[in-house]
Amino acid sequence: MAADAPFFSRLATVARSRLPEAWRAPLERLRFDDGGEGFDPLGMHPDAIAAGTYLTHWLYDRYFRVVSTGIEHVPTSRPAILASNHSGTIPLDGMMIYLDVLRRTEPTRVLRPILDHFVPGLPFISTFFSRAGALGGSRGNVRFALEHGDLLLIFPEGTAGIGKTIWQRYELQEWRVGHAELAIRHGVPVVPTAVIGAEEQLPQIARLGGIRLFGIPYLPIPLTPIPLPVRYHLYYGPPIELGRRFRPADADDPVAVAEAARLVRDAVAALIARGLREREGIFR
Repeated sequence: MAADAPFFSRLATVARSRLPEAWRAPLERLRFDDGGEGFDPLGMHPDAIAAGTYLTHWLYDRYFRVVSTGIEHVPTSRPAILASNHSGTIPLDGMMIYLDVLRRTEPTRVLRPILDHFVPGLPFISTFFSRAGALGGSRGNVRFALEHGDLLLIFPEGTAGIGKTIWQRYELQEWRVGHAELAIRHGVPVVPTAVIGAEEQLPQIARLGGIRLFGIPYLPIPLTPIPLPVRYHLYYGPPIELGRRFRPADADDPVAVAEAARLVRDAVAALIARGLREREGIFR
């Protein structure tokens, strides 16, 4: 058993006694594939999920006051990929989607965010992310997760998404195609997902390049010292069954993969447009 297990176990004991019932119930429903040493084969531990929920649920409930629409589109058992827009200078959008799926799916599903290339090299944080279910984006990790029925979260914009300035908000950046290639190759649906609110949480006015500490590509310069208490609105669209539109061999065809990624991008863009029409203000 890893050295960090006792720490998470102690914190999880506190978490399960102090969390509101709305959060305890999903944790009690959580199904876990023990790899033999208290962790699942990819390093996830239910105590870390409970501990992380305890430390962050107040952001979901009280600070960002998350409202979500379309959770019924998230598959209840089969593998799938959630593909979302990305923004906010720091990736709190991923945390809010993770918590929303944890709280609102039944049976409880743990979302496995795919981390950007530099995150696994961050000390301490990377271990916690791994224990909570996040994965480094290697093909082996992703293949194993999908073959074992997991639910993945991918941000096709990558760091370009969270690196947008306030003047670029809700403008989708380069839409990388890896999620589409994976969906075609493994025959899993893609659930288009949109986050409204994160674009305004920590307005970025500039950034300093040339800083490579732990592989981080740049240092952001935000307008405010802490994220603003914007209201998050999450939208999940109907699953796009790329496996039915494309043959498995199309996963090796750049033209087919690009077309598949465009379908997902257009669906996410439509959800963003809907969310912007429906919200009454950035704090409401």
